[in-house]
Amino acid sequence: MFIQTESTPNPATLKFLPGKSVIPVGTADFPTAKSAASSPMATRLFGVEGVAGVFFGPDFVTVTKTDAVDWAHIKPAILGAIMEHYQSGEPVMDDESGAVGHAEHDGPDSGLVKQIKELLDTRVRPAVAQDGGDITFHGFDRGVVYLHMQGACAGCPSSTMTLKSGIENLLKHFIPEVVEVRAVAV
Repeated sequence: MFIQTESTPNPATLKFLPGKSVIPVGTADFPTAKSAASSPMATRLFGVEGVAGVFFGPDFVTVTKTDAVDWAHIKPAILGAIMEHYQSGEPVMDDESGAVGHAEHDGPDSGLVKQIKELLDTRVRPAVAQDGGDITFHGFDRGVVYLHMQGACAGCPSSTMTLKSGIENLLKHFIPEVVEVRAVAV
């Protein structure tokens, strides 16, 4: 098995491409070892000393490290853990329904929310996935769009600029009712 790696805009995060499907639908974020209980693969990755977060996309795994370790020291162990997982035959996640997408939203502005989600899905999420992360819709209230940043996006030094200069301007351009975009921690 050959696993490619790519750097991301977040220096604490690397993107690993195993060359096969990781999860078929949505994304899955494991910001702590405790949150990884539903995923044999994430649990295995958290077994590598220095791993601070794990994120799954359709065909990639993003791993965030602690500041105390260097990539040169933990990258081989992470590659080994991913290979061991695929060789074990275990599922990536015990329950694929743990994968997440956009939050539901009902109400008088549901038409606007549908447009927001469509723009995120077609113009934002594919670009963000290239960098090993994801951005999902969390809510909309009085012109403010709330988004959840995951994977390489969470804690990335350039995430605020991406959110304000990129996503906010895009949404305002296509949907005049949008006045601001804010990140939320879930």
